[in-house]
Amino acid sequence: MESWKVNLISIWLGCFFTGLAISQILPFLPLYIEQLGVHSPDALPVWSGLTFSVTFLVSALVAPLWGSLADRKGRKLMLLRAALGMSVVIFLQAFVTQPWQLLLLRGLMGLTSGYIPNAMALVATQSPKDRSGWALSTVATGQISGVIAGPLLGGMLADWIGLRAVFLFTSGLLLVCFFITLFLIKESGHRIVSKQERLSGKAIFRTLKNPALVVSLFFTTLTIQLSNGSISPILTLFVRHLAPDIQNIAFVSGFIAAVPGVSALFSAPVLGKLGDRIGTGRILVATLSVSILLFIGMSFVTSPTQLAVLRFLLGFADGAMMPAVQTLLLRQSSDQTTGRIFGYNQSFMYLGNVAGPLLGSMISAMAGYRWVFVCTALVVLINTLVFVSISRRRERRAG
Repeated sequence: MESWKVNLISIWLGCFFTGLAISQILPFLPLYIEQLGVHSPDALPVWSGLTFSVTFLVSALVAPLWGSLADRKGRKLMLLRAALGMSVVIFLQAFVTQPWQLLLLRGLMGLTSGYIPNAMALVATQSPKDRSGWALSTVATGQISGVIAGPLLGGMLADWIGLRAVFLFTSGLLLVCFFITLFLIKESGHRIVSKQERLSGKAIFRTLKNPALVVSLFFTTLTIQLSNGSISPILTLFVRHLAPDIQNIAFVSGFIAAVPGVSALFSAPVLGKLGDRIGTGRILVATLSVSILLFIGMSFVTSPTQLAVLRFLLGFADGAMMPAVQTLLLRQSSDQTTGRIFGYNQSFMYLGNVAGPLLGSMISAMAGYRWVFVCTALVVLINTLVFVSISRRRERRAG
Protein backbone atom coordinates (compact mmCIF):
# COMPACT_ATOMS: atom_id res chain seq x y z
CA MET A 1 0.00 0.00 0.00
CA GLU A 2 1.25 3.49 -0.83
CA SER A 3 2.68 5.37 2.15
CA TRP A 4 0.18 8.26 1.86
CA LYS A 5 -2.70 5.78 2.11
CA VAL A 6 -1.17 4.18 5.22
CA ASN A 7 -0.88 7.69 6.67
CA LEU A 8 -4.49 8.40 5.77
CA ILE A 9 -5.80 5.29 7.56
CA SER A 10 -3.57 5.91 10.60
CA ILE A 11 -4.52 9.59 10.85
CA TRP A 12 -8.19 8.67 10.46
CA LEU A 13 -7.84 6.43 13.51
CA GLY A 14 -5.95 9.14 15.40
CA CYS A 15 -8.64 11.74 14.64
CA PHE A 16 -11.37 9.26 15.58
CA PHE A 17 -9.81 8.60 18.99
CA THR A 18 -9.20 12.32 19.54
CA GLY A 19 -12.79 13.27 18.62
CA LEU A 20 -14.11 10.42 20.77
CA ALA A 21 -11.93 11.37 23.74
CA ILE A 22 -12.79 15.07 23.78
CA SER A 23 -16.52 14.77 23.04
CA GLN A 24 -17.21 12.14 25.68
CA ILE A 25 -16.13 14.57 28.43
CA LEU A 26 -17.66 17.91 27.36
CA PRO A 27 -21.37 17.06 27.89
CA PHE A 28 -20.70 16.04 31.50
CA LEU A 29 -18.47 18.88 32.65
CA PRO A 30 -21.34 20.67 34.48
CA LEU A 31 -22.13 17.45 36.39
CA TYR A 32 -18.47 17.06 37.31
CA ILE A 33 -18.27 20.68 38.49
CA GLU A 34 -21.36 20.03 40.60
CA GLN A 35 -19.59 17.03 42.15
CA LEU A 36 -16.71 19.35 43.04
CA GLY A 37 -19.02 21.42 45.23
CA VAL A 38 -20.63 24.07 43.00
CA HIS A 39 -24.37 23.74 43.62
CA SER A 40 -25.66 27.31 43.29
CA PRO A 41 -28.02 27.76 40.29
CA ASP A 42 -26.24 31.06 39.57
CA ALA A 43 -22.66 29.84 40.02
CA LEU A 44 -22.89 26.51 38.19
CA PRO A 45 -23.53 27.98 34.68
CA VAL A 46 -20.71 30.50 35.22
CA TRP A 47 -18.18 27.83 36.22
CA SER A 48 -19.38 25.56 33.41
CA GLY A 49 -19.05 28.32 30.82
CA LEU A 50 -15.58 29.32 32.01
CA THR A 51 -14.36 25.74 32.18
CA PHE A 52 -15.66 25.02 28.68
CA SER A 53 -14.39 28.23 27.07
CA VAL A 54 -10.93 28.50 28.62
CA THR A 55 -9.61 25.56 26.58
CA PHE A 56 -10.64 27.16 23.29
CA LEU A 57 -9.38 30.61 24.30
CA VAL A 58 -5.91 29.31 25.18
CA SER A 59 -5.90 27.12 22.06
CA ALA A 60 -6.66 30.14 19.87
CA LEU A 61 -3.72 32.04 21.34
CA VAL A 62 -1.13 29.27 20.94
CA ALA A 63 -2.26 27.76 17.61
CA PRO A 64 0.00 30.03 15.46
CA LEU A 65 2.95 29.09 17.69
CA TRP A 66 2.35 25.37 17.14
CA GLY A 67 1.88 26.00 13.41
CA SER A 68 5.24 27.75 13.25
CA LEU A 69 6.89 24.92 15.18
CA ALA A 70 5.30 22.39 12.80
CA ASP A 71 6.97 24.14 9.85
CA ARG A 72 10.33 24.08 11.65
CA LYS A 73 10.28 20.65 13.31
CA GLY A 74 7.72 18.63 11.34
CA ARG A 75 4.02 17.88 11.81
CA LYS A 76 4.40 14.38 13.22
CA LEU A 77 6.18 15.83 16.26
CA MET A 78 3.20 18.15 16.80
CA LEU A 79 0.80 15.19 16.65
CA LEU A 80 2.85 13.33 19.26
CA ARG A 81 2.98 16.45 21.46
CA ALA A 82 -0.78 16.97 21.30
CA ALA A 83 -1.76 13.32 21.89
CA LEU A 84 0.59 12.77 24.83
CA GLY A 85 -0.06 16.21 26.32
CA MET A 86 -3.85 15.80 26.27
CA SER A 87 -3.55 12.30 27.70
CA VAL A 88 -1.54 13.52 30.71
CA VAL A 89 -3.71 16.61 31.37
CA ILE A 90 -7.00 14.69 31.14
CA PHE A 91 -5.56 11.99 33.43
CA LEU A 92 -4.86 14.69 36.05
CA GLN A 93 -8.43 16.05 35.70
CA ALA A 94 -9.72 12.79 37.21
CA PHE A 95 -8.11 13.68 40.55
CA VAL A 96 -9.11 17.33 41.08
CA THR A 97 -10.95 18.28 44.25
CA GLN A 98 -11.77 21.96 43.58
CA PRO A 99 -13.41 23.74 40.61
CA TRP A 100 -10.42 26.08 40.19
CA GLN A 101 -8.13 23.07 39.77
CA LEU A 102 -10.30 21.78 36.92
CA LEU A 103 -10.37 25.28 35.36
CA LEU A 104 -6.57 25.46 35.52
CA LEU A 105 -6.13 22.04 33.91
CA ARG A 106 -8.68 22.85 31.20
CA GLY A 107 -6.61 25.95 30.41
CA LEU A 108 -3.47 23.81 30.33
CA MET A 109 -5.29 21.46 27.97
CA GLY A 110 -5.54 24.37 25.53
CA LEU A 111 -1.74 24.43 25.40
CA THR A 112 -1.70 20.76 24.35
CA SER A 113 -4.29 21.19 21.59
CA GLY A 114 -3.78 20.84 17.87
CA TYR A 115 -3.89 17.15 16.96
CA ILE A 116 -6.64 17.34 14.35
CA PRO A 117 -5.50 20.53 12.52
CA ASN A 118 -1.92 19.24 12.35
CA ALA A 119 -3.23 15.86 11.16
CA MET A 120 -5.13 17.68 8.41
CA ALA A 121 -1.99 19.60 7.44
CA LEU A 122 0.06 16.40 7.30
CA VAL A 123 -2.53 14.64 5.13
CA ALA A 124 -2.77 17.70 2.89
CA THR A 125 0.97 17.82 2.25
CA GLN A 126 1.53 14.05 1.98
CA SER A 127 -1.39 13.23 -0.37
CA PRO A 128 -1.35 13.68 -4.16
CA LYS A 129 -2.53 17.19 -5.05
CA ASP A 130 -5.35 15.89 -7.25
CA ARG A 131 -6.74 13.81 -4.38
CA SER A 132 -6.18 16.22 -1.48
CA GLY A 133 -9.84 17.25 -1.25
CA TRP A 134 -10.98 13.65 -0.97
CA ALA A 135 -8.22 12.81 1.53
CA LEU A 136 -9.05 15.76 3.80
CA SER A 137 -12.77 14.95 3.66
CA THR A 138 -12.06 11.32 4.55
CA VAL A 139 -10.00 12.36 7.59
CA ALA A 140 -12.86 14.66 8.63
CA THR A 141 -15.15 11.63 8.87
CA GLY A 142 -12.82 10.20 11.52
CA GLN A 143 -13.29 13.22 13.78
CA ILE A 144 -17.03 13.32 13.04
CA SER A 145 -17.42 9.63 13.91
CA GLY A 146 -15.62 10.19 17.21
CA VAL A 147 -17.72 13.23 18.05
CA ILE A 148 -20.93 11.25 17.40
CA ALA A 149 -19.86 8.21 19.44
CA GLY A 150 -18.20 10.17 22.27
CA PRO A 151 -21.26 11.43 24.19
CA LEU A 152 -22.96 8.02 23.93
CA LEU A 153 -19.90 6.16 25.21
CA GLY A 154 -19.21 8.81 27.86
CA GLY A 155 -22.81 8.61 29.10
CA MET A 156 -22.65 4.83 29.45
CA LEU A 157 -19.31 4.96 31.23
CA ALA A 158 -20.48 7.71 33.58
CA ASP A 159 -23.50 5.60 34.58
CA TRP A 160 -21.48 2.40 34.96
CA ILE A 161 -18.22 3.49 36.57
CA GLY A 162 -18.60 7.17 37.52
CA LEU A 163 -17.54 10.53 36.10
CA ARG A 164 -13.93 10.41 37.29
CA ALA A 165 -13.38 7.08 35.55
CA VAL A 166 -14.46 8.68 32.25
CA PHE A 167 -11.41 10.95 32.46
CA LEU A 168 -9.14 7.95 33.02
CA PHE A 169 -10.67 6.08 30.08
CA THR A 170 -10.33 9.17 27.88
CA SER A 171 -6.68 9.51 28.85
CA GLY A 172 -6.16 5.90 27.79
CA LEU A 173 -7.75 6.54 24.38
CA LEU A 174 -5.40 9.46 23.76
CA LEU A 175 -2.46 7.25 24.74
CA VAL A 176 -3.59 4.80 22.04
CA CYS A 177 -3.70 7.76 19.66
CA PHE A 178 -0.11 8.62 20.63
CA PHE A 179 1.16 5.12 19.82
CA ILE A 180 -0.73 4.98 16.51
CA THR A 181 0.97 8.25 15.56
CA LEU A 182 4.38 7.11 16.77
CA PHE A 183 4.50 3.77 14.97
CA LEU A 184 2.23 4.09 11.93
CA ILE A 185 2.39 7.67 10.65
CA LYS A 186 5.33 8.58 8.42
CA GLU A 187 6.20 12.12 7.34
CA SER A 188 8.29 12.10 4.19
CA GLY A 189 9.60 14.88 2.02
CA HIS A 190 9.11 17.57 4.68
CA ARG A 191 11.92 20.12 4.55
CA ILE A 192 12.67 21.38 8.03
CA VAL A 193 12.58 25.18 8.09
CA SER A 194 15.47 26.55 10.11
CA LYS A 195 15.05 29.41 12.56
CA GLN A 196 16.97 31.67 10.20
CA GLU A 197 14.67 30.81 7.30
CA ARG A 198 11.53 31.25 9.38
CA LEU A 199 9.29 33.94 7.93
CA SER A 200 7.56 36.63 9.96
CA GLY A 201 3.79 36.93 9.87
CA LYS A 202 3.95 39.79 7.37
CA ALA A 203 6.44 37.90 5.21
CA ILE A 204 4.17 34.86 5.12
CA PHE A 205 1.29 36.92 3.75
CA ARG A 206 3.60 38.47 1.16
CA THR A 207 4.39 34.97 -0.17
CA LEU A 208 0.71 34.05 -0.62
CA LYS A 209 -0.88 33.96 -4.05
CA ASN A 210 -3.97 35.78 -2.77
CA PRO A 211 -3.75 37.09 0.82
CA ALA A 212 -7.31 38.49 0.74
CA LEU A 213 -8.70 35.07 -0.18
CA VAL A 214 -6.75 33.40 2.64
CA VAL A 215 -8.08 35.92 5.20
CA SER A 216 -11.62 35.38 3.91
CA LEU A 217 -11.13 31.62 4.38
CA PHE A 218 -10.02 32.25 7.99
CA PHE A 219 -13.28 34.10 8.60
CA THR A 220 -15.19 31.33 6.82
CA THR A 221 -13.73 28.87 9.33
CA LEU A 222 -14.81 31.14 12.18
CA THR A 223 -18.30 31.40 10.64
CA ILE A 224 -18.64 27.62 10.24
CA GLN A 225 -17.76 27.03 13.90
CA LEU A 226 -19.91 29.96 15.03
CA SER A 227 -22.95 28.64 13.13
CA ASN A 228 -22.49 25.19 14.64
CA GLY A 229 -22.03 26.54 18.17
CA SER A 230 -24.70 29.26 18.23
CA ILE A 231 -27.45 26.66 18.57
CA SER A 232 -25.77 24.66 21.37
CA PRO A 233 -26.85 26.75 24.40
CA ILE A 234 -30.51 26.91 23.34
CA LEU A 235 -31.09 23.53 21.67
CA THR A 236 -32.56 21.71 24.69
CA LEU A 237 -34.61 24.77 25.67
CA PHE A 238 -35.93 25.18 22.11
CA VAL A 239 -36.93 21.50 21.98
CA ARG A 240 -38.83 21.97 25.24
CA HIS A 241 -40.43 25.11 23.78
CA LEU A 242 -41.58 23.13 20.74
CA ALA A 243 -42.89 20.19 22.81
CA PRO A 244 -43.62 21.29 26.41
CA ASP A 245 -44.97 17.86 27.42
CA ILE A 246 -42.01 15.85 26.14
CA GLN A 247 -40.83 13.29 28.68
CA ASN A 248 -37.41 12.20 27.38
CA ILE A 249 -36.08 15.66 26.54
CA ALA A 250 -32.43 14.78 27.23
CA PHE A 251 -32.49 11.89 24.77
CA VAL A 252 -34.40 13.83 22.10
CA SER A 253 -32.13 16.87 22.41
CA GLY A 254 -29.03 14.69 22.29
CA PHE A 255 -30.32 12.95 19.18
CA ILE A 256 -31.09 16.26 17.45
CA ALA A 257 -27.64 17.57 18.42
CA ALA A 258 -25.86 14.49 17.02
CA VAL A 259 -27.89 13.87 13.85
CA PRO A 260 -25.91 16.29 11.58
CA GLY A 261 -22.82 14.20 12.21
CA VAL A 262 -24.51 11.13 10.71
CA SER A 263 -25.26 12.81 7.38
CA ALA A 264 -21.84 14.51 7.40
CA LEU A 265 -20.22 11.07 7.44
CA PHE A 266 -21.78 10.30 4.08
CA SER A 267 -21.34 13.69 2.45
CA ALA A 268 -17.73 14.51 3.41
CA PRO A 269 -15.88 12.02 1.15
CA VAL A 270 -18.40 12.30 -1.71
CA LEU A 271 -18.36 16.11 -1.86
CA GLY A 272 -14.59 16.15 -1.30
CA LYS A 273 -14.10 13.96 -4.39
CA LEU A 274 -16.60 16.10 -6.32
CA GLY A 275 -14.67 19.23 -5.31
CA ASP A 276 -11.46 17.75 -6.75
CA ARG A 277 -13.34 17.43 -10.08
CA ILE A 278 -15.44 20.60 -10.36
CA GLY A 279 -13.65 22.99 -8.00
CA THR A 280 -13.48 23.12 -4.21
CA GLY A 281 -14.56 26.79 -4.16
CA ARG A 282 -17.83 25.90 -5.87
CA ILE A 283 -18.54 23.18 -3.30
CA LEU A 284 -17.86 25.63 -0.47
CA VAL A 285 -20.20 28.30 -1.87
CA ALA A 286 -22.93 25.71 -2.55
CA THR A 287 -22.80 24.22 0.96
CA LEU A 288 -22.72 27.65 2.63
CA SER A 289 -25.77 28.68 0.57
CA VAL A 290 -27.66 25.51 1.50
CA SER A 291 -26.88 26.06 5.19
CA ILE A 292 -28.35 29.60 5.00
CA LEU A 293 -31.66 28.22 3.70
CA LEU A 294 -31.73 25.47 6.32
CA PHE A 295 -31.06 27.87 9.22
CA ILE A 296 -33.91 30.08 7.99
CA GLY A 297 -36.12 26.98 7.76
CA MET A 298 -35.26 26.05 11.36
CA SER A 299 -36.63 29.36 12.59
CA PHE A 300 -40.11 28.28 11.38
CA VAL A 301 -40.26 24.71 12.72
CA THR A 302 -43.18 23.70 14.93
CA SER A 303 -42.00 20.30 16.19
CA PRO A 304 -38.77 18.54 17.27
CA THR A 305 -39.17 16.16 14.30
CA GLN A 306 -39.03 19.03 11.81
CA LEU A 307 -35.95 20.42 13.56
CA ALA A 308 -34.25 17.00 13.46
CA VAL A 309 -34.94 16.63 9.71
CA LEU A 310 -33.50 20.08 8.91
CA ARG A 311 -30.43 19.45 11.07
CA PHE A 312 -29.92 16.10 9.33
CA LEU A 313 -29.95 17.94 5.99
CA LEU A 314 -27.56 20.54 7.45
CA GLY A 315 -25.07 17.76 8.16
CA PHE A 316 -24.68 17.09 4.42
CA ALA A 317 -23.38 20.66 4.03
CA ASP A 318 -21.37 20.59 7.28
CA GLY A 319 -19.42 17.53 6.17
CA ALA A 320 -17.95 19.38 3.20
CA MET A 321 -17.37 22.92 4.44
CA MET A 322 -14.33 22.63 6.70
CA PRO A 323 -12.41 20.19 4.44
CA ALA A 324 -13.14 22.56 1.51
CA VAL A 325 -11.66 25.50 3.42
CA GLN A 326 -8.56 23.49 4.32
CA THR A 327 -8.12 22.31 0.74
CA LEU A 328 -8.28 25.89 -0.54
CA LEU A 329 -5.80 27.05 2.11
CA LEU A 330 -3.42 24.29 1.08
CA ARG A 331 -3.57 25.43 -2.53
CA GLN A 332 -2.84 29.02 -1.52
CA SER A 333 0.23 28.24 0.59
CA SER A 334 3.66 26.67 0.14
CA ASP A 335 5.31 23.82 2.09
CA GLN A 336 7.28 26.46 4.00
CA THR A 337 4.12 28.22 5.23
CA THR A 338 1.42 25.51 5.39
CA GLY A 339 1.85 24.88 9.13
CA ARG A 340 1.63 28.58 9.99
CA ILE A 341 -1.42 29.10 7.75
CA PHE A 342 -3.18 26.07 9.24
CA GLY A 343 -2.22 27.36 12.70
CA TYR A 344 -3.83 30.74 12.02
CA ASN A 345 -6.89 28.95 10.67
CA GLN A 346 -7.04 26.88 13.83
CA SER A 347 -7.09 30.07 15.91
CA PHE A 348 -10.12 31.30 13.98
CA MET A 349 -11.76 27.91 14.47
CA TYR A 350 -11.35 28.16 18.24
CA LEU A 351 -12.59 31.76 18.25
CA GLY A 352 -15.71 30.53 16.44
CA ASN A 353 -16.16 27.88 19.14
CA VAL A 354 -16.17 30.63 21.75
CA ALA A 355 -18.20 33.23 19.81
CA GLY A 356 -20.98 30.87 18.69
CA PRO A 357 -22.42 29.94 22.10
CA LEU A 358 -22.02 33.54 23.31
CA LEU A 359 -23.94 34.86 20.29
CA GLY A 360 -26.68 32.24 20.65
CA SER A 361 -27.15 32.91 24.35
CA MET A 362 -27.23 36.69 23.89
CA ILE A 363 -29.72 36.68 20.99
CA SER A 364 -32.05 34.16 22.64
CA ALA A 365 -32.11 36.29 25.80
CA MET A 366 -32.87 39.49 23.86
CA ALA A 367 -35.17 38.29 21.06
CA GLY A 368 -36.12 34.63 21.58
CA TYR A 369 -34.95 31.24 20.36
CA ARG A 370 -36.09 31.52 16.74
CA TRP A 371 -34.02 34.66 16.14
CA VAL A 372 -30.85 32.66 16.89
CA PHE A 373 -31.40 30.73 13.64
CA VAL A 374 -32.19 33.90 11.69
CA CYS A 375 -29.10 35.74 12.95
CA THR A 376 -26.91 32.70 12.30
CA ALA A 377 -28.21 32.59 8.72
CA LEU A 378 -27.42 36.30 8.35
CA VAL A 379 -23.83 35.83 9.54
CA VAL A 380 -23.33 32.93 7.08
CA LEU A 381 -24.89 35.01 4.26
CA ILE A 382 -22.54 37.95 4.84
CA ASN A 383 -19.52 35.62 4.93
CA THR A 384 -20.63 33.88 1.72
CA LEU A 385 -21.07 37.16 -0.14
CA VAL A 386 -17.62 38.36 0.94
CA PHE A 387 -15.99 35.07 -0.08
CA VAL A 388 -17.71 35.06 -3.50
CA SER A 389 -16.72 38.70 -4.09
CA ILE A 390 -13.05 38.05 -3.31
CA SER A 391 -13.01 34.84 -5.37
CA ARG A 392 -14.49 36.56 -8.42
CA ARG A 393 -12.06 39.45 -8.12
CA ARG A 394 -9.23 36.93 -8.18
CA GLU A 395 -10.69 35.16 -11.24
CA ARG A 396 -10.97 38.48 -13.11
CA ARG A 397 -7.32 39.27 -12.36
CA ALA A 398 -6.26 35.81 -13.47
CA GLY A 399 -8.29 36.20 -16.67
